[in-house]
Amino acid sequence: MTTMNEEQRKYALDHYEAGFTNKTLLARMIIEKWNLDIPVEKLRRSLSSWLNRNAIKKENPALAEECETVGIDPNDVRHAWYKGEHWSINFKPGSSGPTFEEMLKEHIEDVKHHTFDYKPIVRTRYPDSCLLVIDPADVHIGKLARSFETGEEYNSQIAVQRVKDGVQGILDKTAGFNIDKILFIAGNDIMHVDTPKRTTTSGTPQDTDGMWYDNFLLAKRLYVDVVDQLMQVADVHFMFNPSNHDYQSGFFLADSISSWFKKCENVSFDISIAHRKYYKYHNNLIGTTHGDGAKAQDLPLLMAQEAKKEWSEAKNRYVYIHHIHHKMSKDFIGVTVEALRSPSGTDSWHHRNGYQHAPKAVEGFVHSKDHGQIARITHLF
Repeated sequence: MTTMNEEQRKYALDHYEAGFTNKTLLARMIIEKWNLDIPVEKLRRSLSSWLNRNAIKKENPALAEECETVGIDPNDVRHAWYKGEHWSINFKPGSSGPTFEEMLKEHIEDVKHHTFDYKPIVRTRYPDSCLLVIDPADVHIGKLARSFETGEEYNSQIAVQRVKDGVQGILDKTAGFNIDKILFIAGNDIMHVDTPKRTTTSGTPQDTDGMWYDNFLLAKRLYVDVVDQLMQVADVHFMFNPSNHDYQSGFFLADSISSWFKKCENVSFDISIAHRKYYKYHNNLIGTTHGDGAKAQDLPLLMAQEAKKEWSEAKNRYVYIHHIHHKMSKDFIGVTVEALRSPSGTDSWHHRNGYQHAPKAVEGFVHSKDHGQIARITHLF
């Protein structure tokens, strides 16, 4: 838990009570004012927890006093007993998480304070320029793994850091290429769960780190930072794949990123809910899908049917798939299908069933205008 001093707490409380309720922006203001070396999301969680405790002290001082006496964080109180003369009643306080309306309000406030002043970047054109595909696959922000059980640690902070390190590593390794376009593949289980009950979209329980709303905001900030970073290198096409762990939340996340960059001429988006997407780059046709639906052997003919015009114009055709967390590549007639590695750790269920020990990585690919995939870049962890 990040500890704020009394001066910082007073500053936060004064602003919050004055109506400045966006905790993310408030955390940034504190970091800038005191020049703190703390991640915004970490301070925001600490700030939110402290403000909640302060509110409990005002609304229910007896509860707050008793919790302080016995050393219990009031935020952790989920059940309570009322014992009267005739009845002993067990009850639950209200939800500890924000409502959808509260999250929407905070997102709107965050957007309001963002300048969106993206001036068009004029690029130098090279005759031998290439496309760079960057595809952080199956990141699972919110997954929890403990080394005591599975042999490796994984949590939300590790997930975010691996994406950042992986993207930077791929950019470093491709510095010798003249990149004129970046295809960034988003979605594909970027988040681990899709419900407040810590389950996937279909209801499968998961081992989780953090609350669903914190992980959503972490993922949003991660994508904003990555797109900002990539557009300094080349224009970016952001292509979203819906997936089985976060079918709803992943779509909402992609839509919020599209809104964030709506006035940026150097970033384009394909964020529909379609399960298969296609992108044409000169003599390349690139398809992407999560991989939990259509079988790999059916993807070439699906591409031919769903992208007829682009199929006829492209000589080099690829489909990048995800979901299985390990490398697989096969040449079908006219199309190469390749599954990507994942940077995410191994949780309890996968460890128990032996689905473990594939290399952890973020992968990228360089595509020549005329010759297709000419380099595969792997940033291992």
